[in-house]
Amino acid sequence: MDNQLLQIQNRSCRIYGDTGAEYLLLQMADEHDFAGMAREVEAIHRQTAQPFLLAAVQVENWNDDLSPWPAPPVWGKQGFGGRAGDTLAWLEQAVPRIRRQYSIKEDGKAILGGYSLAGLFALWAETQTDALYGVAAASPSVWFPGWSEYEAAHPIQAQRVYLSLGDREEHTKNQTMAAVGDNIRTLHSALIQRGKACTLEWNAGGHFKDADLRTARAFAWVMEGKR
Repeated sequence: MDNQLLQIQNRSCRIYGDTGAEYLLLQMADEHDFAGMAREVEAIHRQTAQPFLLAAVQVENWNDDLSPWPAPPVWGKQGFGGRAGDTLAWLEQAVPRIRRQYSIKEDGKAILGGYSLAGLFALWAETQTDALYGVAAASPSVWFPGWSEYEAAHPIQAQRVYLSLGDREEHTKNQTMAAVGDNIRTLHSALIQRGKACTLEWNAGGHFKDADLRTARAFAWVMEGKR
């Protein structure tokens, strides 16, 4: 199946992969992500033989729909609206329909992933629900104000968590975003101490390099079941 369009309520999903697959991959995506989605799906196939169905969900307002709580602008003039709760509520209603329509078993493993703020959303969602098998967070925005403190008080529930970061991402003059390196190291250590299967991989370059390939690597790692 290649790039089938599915409309659920007010959101569009692009569907890739295999009907009846064991793994259901869920990714919140913007237009930039969709432009690289074919390459991402191909890269996932190269890295795992596990059958999967990927539902890429269109996000209209990135900063608002994926942020867990309101926050002031970090760069530019646009702040964060804190509507992740609404997005998660939609996702929880949409997943059963996707499972039915594409013959994904009820016990099929659901993995929520994404890049940047979508990666943070995936991590945050797993502080709210235990319905996911794993989280595939590529270069997640763990610099987000209050995130580290929140996760410490509301621990991620997934058993498998992939984390990555570009090795230049923490080297920025923006003091808020420069915390991303220390924050992701702290999160990784905490998850390991809690007995989670978790890895932290460092990629060469900054935040905007090979987002599709980094996201593919994240999903493949969670599916492969490796420590």
